[in-house]
Amino acid sequence: MIKYLIEKEFKQLFRNSFLPKLIFIFPCMIMILMPWAANLEIKNINLNIVDNDHSVVSRRLVDKIGASTYFRLTALPDTYDEALLGVEKGTADVILEIPHDFEKDWINGKAPRLLVAANAVNGTKGSLGGSYLSSIINDYARELRSEAPVRTLAGKPLPRIGISTLNLYNPTLNYKLFMIPALMVMLLTLICGFLPALNVVGEKEAGTIEQINVTPVNKFTFIAAKLIPYWLIGFVVLTICFVLAWLLYGILPAGHFLTIYGFALIFLPVVSGFGLVISNHSSTLQQAMFVMWFFMLVLILMSGLFTPIHSMPEWAQWITRINPLRYFVEVMRTIYLRGGGFAELLPQLGALLAFAAVANIWAVKSYRKSN
Repeated sequence: MIKYLIEKEFKQLFRNSFLPKLIFIFPCMIMILMPWAANLEIKNINLNIVDNDHSVVSRRLVDKIGASTYFRLTALPDTYDEALLGVEKGTADVILEIPHDFEKDWINGKAPRLLVAANAVNGTKGSLGGSYLSSIINDYARELRSEAPVRTLAGKPLPRIGISTLNLYNPTLNYKLFMIPALMVMLLTLICGFLPALNVVGEKEAGTIEQINVTPVNKFTFIAAKLIPYWLIGFVVLTICFVLAWLLYGILPAGHFLTIYGFALIFLPVVSGFGLVISNHSSTLQQAMFVMWFFMLVLILMSGLFTPIHSMPEWAQWITRINPLRYFVEVMRTIYLRGGGFAELLPQLGALLAFAAVANIWAVKSYRKSN
């Protein structure tokens, strides 16, 4: 009987000319567009530089900043007040003011002070813009020190301190390596959450659910037959994501694909079971769609996809503990970046198993079958 019901679900799914296209086209669009649009880098920051020194050293600094891909040098106003007008008009995000006697103070061994003023209406853009600019200035100061003669003490050159930076797990600081595994989680959630949410309520509106209710099929068999096709679709979508991540960005997990598939085997019943719960409690397709979208929006935003969980307020961090997406995002990033295995991810495994049990038991209990 369950085999017949699963075949019925697949026939019903592929009878709709739009859904099969959505299952294959939607992951491709997200994997191609989102890593470029929803990135973690801030670029094309509008910069105004007020050069009060007009020396060789200050001119080299202006050229070095202008060559950066993070800044777009929009103007070189004569005064700070003119530059501030650019911020007020929205044509400048950051102002750098180079003081008088900048070169003279540097040659004389003094520490010249530069002013960096950032428009903090957009806090992220302002803070990162100021940080990028400070990094360029520090790098330029190191260049000047390397070109200057080394002062001596008792006839011996002063030792120089070298700093080496090692970026663990992501040496090139490629934000795509951080974003793409989380985008895969979002895709699985949207496809394998929304489709089951619209399934049962769609049969309610079509009237076919009454025909199933009069059959001797028990509730567990009915729910399993509803969910298994979407679990299989989820594995297909995940495989498509793996292929696209490799072909488009050259990204492969540091861990094993089998570990990801193993956790996906637990995560897919969570989102599909939750979608079926909403479908069981909804009367119309419109109601199911809006309720599902409400929960999906909250779950995705609080999963750590865009905002690090440790940057959230403490009360929000406690709420994320009941968010299954958080745990699967952690799983995907751990496997992709650090090559973690099941032993390292036991807390996430236990949480996902608990969510899967609750969601599917709730789905079975909430389905009302009338004989």
